[in-house]
Amino acid sequence: MDSNCLFCKIINGEIPADKLYEDDDFFAFRDITPQAPQHFLIIPKKHISGPSAVTDEDDQLIGRMMRVGAEIAKENGIGDNFRVVLNNGEDAGQSVFHIHMHFLGGRAMTWPPG
Repeated sequence: MDSNCLFCKIINGEIPADKLYEDDDFFAFRDITPQAPQHFLIIPKKHISGPSAVTDEDDQLIGRMMRVGAEIAKENGIGDNFRVVLNNGEDAGQSVFHIHMHFLGGRAMTWPPG
């Protein structure tokens, strides 16, 4: 955990969130500024600053994060039609430096996204 990290503070209950899921490894919650009718984030409880910081030892964790996120999407009405977004670095739009997957659904997505 990083005591200065917004998402670590959410995991620790210091900052409220609209929680959808929690287990020993992950926390999922609705995005506070949704970009689609359904938009949630899944984050690992292990602090990893972003996709570039993933190590060999994180492979299983990140793979399971995708699977759990897809299950949460099904359980919350998104089904199998969703977009997953991971931003890496400020120029890519990452504003919180704790790896997280955005799951967006509930409408048709356009390409390119931005």
